[in-house]
Amino acid sequence: MRIAIPNKGRLLQPTLDFLSSVGIKSLASDERALMVPTNWEDIQLVMVRTEDIPNIVESGAVDLGITGHDYVLESKADVEELIKLDYGKSKIVLAIPASFGVKSVEELRGKEIRIATKYYNIAKNYLENKGIKAKIVKISGAAEVMPSLGAADAIIDAMNTGTTLKLHGLIPIDTIMESYAVVIANKRWLYNDNADKINNVLTMMKGALVAKGKKMIFMNVPNDVLDAVISSLPAMLSPTIAKLSKVDAWEVISVVDEEMLPDIIAKVKSAGARDIVVVNIEKVIK
Repeated sequence: MRIAIPNKGRLLQPTLDFLSSVGIKSLASDERALMVPTNWEDIQLVMVRTEDIPNIVESGAVDLGITGHDYVLESKADVEELIKLDYGKSKIVLAIPASFGVKSVEELRGKEIRIATKYYNIAKNYLENKGIKAKIVKISGAAEVMPSLGAADAIIDAMNTGTTLKLHGLIPIDTIMESYAVVIANKRWLYNDNADKINNVLTMMKGALVAKGKKMIFMNVPNDVLDAVISSLPAMLSPTIAKLSKVDAWEVISVVDEEMLPDIIAKVKSAGARDIVVVNIEKVIK
C-alpha cells in the first residue's frame, strides 16, 4: 500500500507528525528518497510535490494521498476527500499593492489587470464570477514579488498570517476560499485490492484525530458522593465506574477535553473525588 505525501514545504513536517501519531513512521533518513519504507511493513510513503498528489492519486499509482484542499480543487482531479485534517490551514486571497489605491474587489471591475498565481483554475473561476477582466500570469514560484517586479498588478495566493504579503507591500482585499490538509483517494478506492488496508488506515487516522486534545481521567470516589461527582463530569458517552474491592468507594473513568481539565478537576475534587490521575490518549476509535 502506498501513501503519497508532500516532499517539502509547509505540509511536510505536520504530515510526518500526523502519520507518526497514527503509528506510521518513516524508516528512511535520506531526504532525496522518493519511496520511503515505514514501520508498517506493507505501507510505503511516496514523496512527491504537494500539487502533484491529486493527479497521482487519481491515476491509482498510490492508494491514499495527503495534500491541500486548494490543490485538490486546482487540479480538478477525480478524487474523494475522505478526512479533513487539523493542520495546513490557510486562505486563498486576492492581494494588491497598497500603492494601487484599491480597497475592494468592486473597484477592480472595468479595469484590465494582470494577476500572478499558481492557482490558474481557481483564479479563472473566481475572476469570471466576480466579473473582473484580468490576464492570469501563471507562475510556479513565489507570487508576492511579482507586483514589485512589474510582472503583475496583483496576486492570488495562499495566506497564512499575512506577514509575507505585508513585507512585500501587499494587502488582501478578498478571501476566495479556505484551505486545509486533506486525506484523499480516487473515486474507485472501495474496489481497490487494498480496500481493507485503506479502511484500516483511515480508521486509525480518524482515531488519532479524535484523540487530539483529549485526556483520560481516573479518580477514586467515595460511595456517598458518587452522584455528585458524576453529575459534574463530562464524558464521550458516559463515565465508567467500577466498585473498589476493599472500601466503600468507586473508580470513575472518563475522557474529557484537555482545555476543560482545570475546571473539571476543581469540580470533582470539590465534590469529593480523590486520587485523580490524568493520562494521554493516543487514539479514540468510534
